[in-house]
Amino acid sequence: MIDIKFLRENPEAVKENIRKKFQDSKLPMVDEVIVLDAERRKAQQEADELKAAKNKIAKQIGALMGQGKKEEAEEKKKEVAADAQRLAQLEKKQAELEEKVTNIMMVIPNIIDPSVPVGRDDSENVEVQKYGEPVVPEFEIPYHTEIMEKVNGIDLDAARKVAGNGFYYLMGDIARLHSAVLSYARDFMIGRGFTYCIPPYMIHGNVVSGVMSFPEMDAMMYKIEGEDLYLIGTSEHSMIGKFIDTMIPEAELPKNMTSYSPCFRKEKGAHGLEERGVYRIHQFEKQEMIVVCKPEESPMWFEKLWQNTVDLFRSLDIPVRTIECCSGDLADLKVKSFDVEAWSPRQKKYFEVGSCSNLGDAQARRLKIRVKDSDGNKYFAHTLNNTVVAPPRMLIAFLENNLQADGSIKIPEVLRPYMGGQEKIS
Repeated sequence: MIDIKFLRENPEAVKENIRKKFQDSKLPMVDEVIVLDAERRKAQQEADELKAAKNKIAKQIGALMGQGKKEEAEEKKKEVAADAQRLAQLEKKQAELEEKVTNIMMVIPNIIDPSVPVGRDDSENVEVQKYGEPVVPEFEIPYHTEIMEKVNGIDLDAARKVAGNGFYYLMGDIARLHSAVLSYARDFMIGRGFTYCIPPYMIHGNVVSGVMSFPEMDAMMYKIEGEDLYLIGTSEHSMIGKFIDTMIPEAELPKNMTSYSPCFRKEKGAHGLEERGVYRIHQFEKQEMIVVCKPEESPMWFEKLWQNTVDLFRSLDIPVRTIECCSGDLADLKVKSFDVEAWSPRQKKYFEVGSCSNLGDAQARRLKIRVKDSDGNKYFAHTLNNTVVAPPRMLIAFLENNLQADGSIKIPEVLRPYMGGQEKIS
């Protein structure tokens, strides 16, 4: 959510940003919110004047009563009663206008970084850099669920009977590999100075609306029936929510944390052939990283965060590349975003395994996450998040890049301590 003051003073800049995101239907909202905001401020000004007059008259009444001028005091009381009725009307009007302004401001997209390429959708995202040499082996790479099934590592049929499509049973060495990757990712991030955290897996509705846009919320979140609780789609939701309604001393920044959680997603919409198996599912586990920092430091942290994911995948000898999301592919709260994509030898192309986002002060403004500097000045923090690793999707890249000609799966050296010293799955 952008600053209403910025919108008032720069309406054309806000409109141009909307055009860059190809959301022209939202253009009238800018003028609408300016009119509503002017009405709200006018009502507030009148209300403030009435409150000041009320305080002044109250002192006059006290003085008159002290002088024994009861009749004059009673006349003043009638004046106060009339003003009180008008004040109640103004406060009601002000609250209604405030709600309308807020609802519109929640829909107007955040101002994107000037460096973001302009494009309609993900087909116009831009490759930034590749890391590692993509290899296509001479032998055929089976589909990832076939690789797992050959080592008795997955049971999708049983999961369908128990929970339906989009769920799975991982078993044996594949289940152990899944846990090993998460444990390695946890220690990898701790080694880079991040504080490890296990957050709540459910959050209140006001936190949901604070961390994501309404279209994202509708497409992703599962609501607990009869309660103001939602299952998290990523631990970023509860990790950023941790700082709701807080005033953070500037000296305590940055807050850089890495969190583990299961994630739950509706995954609405049709999915293509390559989203069968465990690529796009309703339940998975993930290691995440989040940062709360000073505004001037968020570009630096953005670079560090996506680089962490690249470095982790390269430590597992998996080729990756970074993709910059174009304007039309950015969610409304995001200022800038990179996807990290891993190489698929079977498909002979890259696919997404992580996403890094700088949200500026959008989440902080919604959740009232403020910072106080040494001089007592207050401002909204900037928030960022990035995927460290999200198995089992990451397992697809791992299995394809470590499959051997004899059907065994090589375990990279860095993972062996988490696999009891095991060097391969066969």
